[in-house]
This record gives sequence, C-alpha cells and structure tokens, in this order.
Amino acid sequence: MISRGTARAIGGGAGAALLSAVLFGASTPLAKLLLSGIDPWMLAGTLYLGSGVGLAVLRTMAAPSRVRAFDTRVRGRSWLSLGAAILSGGILAPVLLMVGLARTSAATAALLLNLESVFTVLFAWLVFGENLGRRITVGVAAIVCGGAILGGVGDRLTGDWLGPAIIAAACLAWAIDNNLTRNVSSADPMYIATLKGGIAGIVNVAIARYLGSPWPGGAALSAALLLGFAGYGVSLVLFVIALRHAGVARTAAYFSLAPFFGGVLAVVVFRETVTLSLLAAGLLMAVGVWLLLTERHEHEHWHGAAPGGTRGDARHTHPHYPDSDHRHGH
Repeated sequence: MISRGTARAIGGGAGAALLSAVLFGASTPLAKLLLSGIDPWMLAGTLYLGSGVGLAVLRTMAAPSRVRAFDTRVRGRSWLSLGAAILSGGILAPVLLMVGLARTSAATAALLLNLESVFTVLFAWLVFGENLGRRITVGVAAIVCGGAILGGVGDRLTGDWLGPAIIAAACLAWAIDNNLTRNVSSADPMYIATLKGGIAGIVNVAIARYLGSPWPGGAALSAALLLGFAGYGVSLVLFVIALRHAGVARTAAYFSLAPFFGGVLAVVVFRETVTLSLLAAGLLMAVGVWLLLTERHEHEHWHGAAPGGTRGDARHTHPHYPDSDHRHGH
C-alpha cells in the first residue's frame, strides 16, 4: 500500500505527478522500439498486463499487518466511473496510441501527448466545474496551437496526418479516464491501478489474439511487461495520488511535462532530425506548460469562531486546490 508518509515524502500532488510524468513520458519512445516485433493491439495489451501483474505482485508482497492509509473499497456509483475509466483509458486509449505511434515519429508522438493535459483540463472545467485562471487558459491555448502545428503539417518524417490524429484521439480517451478516476481517487491508488491494468491488459490481449496477433517472443514480451509495469503501473499509482492531493486540472498541469521527457528521449534514441515545425511546436507547448505549472489559485475564506472562544471569526486567503476533500464552485 502507499502510506500517507510516502505521499508526503514524494511531495504530495506535485511530486507524485512529476514522477508519474517521467515514467509515462519515457514509455512512449521505448514502446515504439517494441512495435518492430509486436502488433500494436498486442503491445497495448501486454503493456497494461505488465502493469496489472506487477502491481498485484507488489500488493501480495506487502506486509499484512501494514496500516493502510486508504480504503480499498469502491462504493456505489463509483464502480460505474471506474468501469468507464478502464474502458476509455485502459482499453481504447493505449490501442489508439500504439496504432498512431506506428504511423508517427517518436518525437512528434511524444509532443502530441501534451493534448491529454489540454483535454483533461477542459473536461475538469466544463464538466466538473474546476476553476481555471487566466494563466491556465492561456497555457492551454498555447499547447493547442503547438498541437495544431504538429497535426497540420502531418508527421514530419512521413507527411501522414492520420497518425497524429489517432494519437490526439488517444489523448481524448485518457482525458476522459483522468476525470472519471477522480471519483475513486480516495481509494487505495495501488488497488485502483492494479484493477485497471489487469482488466485492460486481459481484454486487449484477448482481442489481439482473436484478431490473429501472434504472441511476441520471450525477450520482446518481457520488455513489454517490464515497460508496462513502470510506465503505466507505477506511473498510474503516482497519478492517482496526485489526483487526491491536487485535483484533476493541476495534476494534469504537472503531468504536462511527460511529453517533453519523451521527446528528448526520442531524439536521443532514434537520432531524429529536429525540424523548424518541431521546434516551434515544442516552444509553444513549453510556454503553455510553464503557465500551467506556475498558476496559483487563491481566494478568500471565512472561518467561524472556534469552540471555547480560542479564536474569533476570521477571513483570510491561502492557496486552494480542488482535491478529493475540497471541491467547490466559484
């Protein structure tokens, strides 16, 4: 289990989201390496299967007497949210990403993943009523413009626009997943991640086999399972912790750094040429991410008199985030 002390040690919402971003960002170019020997649908399944199996092993190894900081139970309508999140983010999104990645250069695909944060923030604002300040609005616009440059000119190596469009669809599916997962973010994050990884992995592997995809070789299968455990499993645990502490919109802002980690790794691994369009898109997205990361949300609060008369009525302002215990309108 993940204790509250562990969550505090990794910096609460910000630290968890940034570590999650590093792991997920690195997984995209590394997954492209595996596509040379694994069918896209089978790879999507094995990545999530590695996530579910790896986290299940960790849960089994945890000491039974360890005090749990989170209630593992998912109650009532929360099961509907979790089921829809698994369908959208665990089954549809990874398949779309792998199919799009097969038609797109690694660096372009990595930068396009910024659209996940944009869609996540927009859903959090339009559907769940999270407050968006001016900096977040401008930051989202900058990232969208960068994505438009990448999508408008097509993939910079192949000229194919369909690959980037499919990756954008994957980002939309993950954004829906992120906002639905907020409804179960108070539960044990490792339990949620294990459940999502296991179900999504089994379903996609079964579909891939039904469609005639062969089993990958031993080395490729092991690499895919290990990559899925780190890039999807551990990353998702950290992401759920961040959702609990910082809310959807601000978790998405920190997670926006994932595409840049992936983009740098892609250039190094694949020795891809850095073009003017890639630089322009990267600059716009970097400005957008900086605006999202430096946004601060404060407003005035009123506290009544404390019991016993130790403190009178008071009004003050302090940083305020819509975490799992404090969501509000404005």
